[in-house]
Amino acid sequence: MNHAKNMYQYHVWANKALLERIKELPSNVLYEEVHSSYPTIAQTFGHICGADAMWLQVLKGIDMQEAVEGSAAYAERTHLYSADEFAASYDELASQFEEWMNSQTDLEQKMNLHNPWLGSRETAYSEILFHIANHGTYHRGSITTMLRQQGYASAMSDLVLYWYQG
Repeated sequence: MNHAKNMYQYHVWANKALLERIKELPSNVLYEEVHSSYPTIAQTFGHICGADAMWLQVLKGIDMQEAVEGSAAYAERTHLYSADEFAASYDELASQFEEWMNSQTDLEQKMNLHNPWLGSRETAYSEILFHIANHGTYHRGSITTMLRQQGYASAMSDLVLYWYQG
């Protein structure tokens, strides 16, 4: 299996594991303000979803600036989602990614990625998939800390657990 595709699939697995844990907790856990990079778990998970949606558009050939603008509305819309709404929305997004990946014969193919803040560079699709997984891991760590600040345990979402459960 392609390592980049496997890392993306890990990202999906980890997000779903975290959402399943959040579903077990009182619904207000998503909206309690805590000290972190985003004030609530809902906003943090919305950011993960919005960034994933943006990268999918980029992978499909949409200019990054346009994709960023489109995904901002997506992330904003999710700020008041319930855990079930996040799960349904994320399932749809992950399905769109799978469809895109299944249509690709070469994930090492490069594209000219024009990042509006950093400039242009030739970037392989696989690099973007690795970035998506890494970005999600960073923010899932924040969500774990946010849950602990509220007195709850998180879900185990380490890559090694995915290897054994995946």
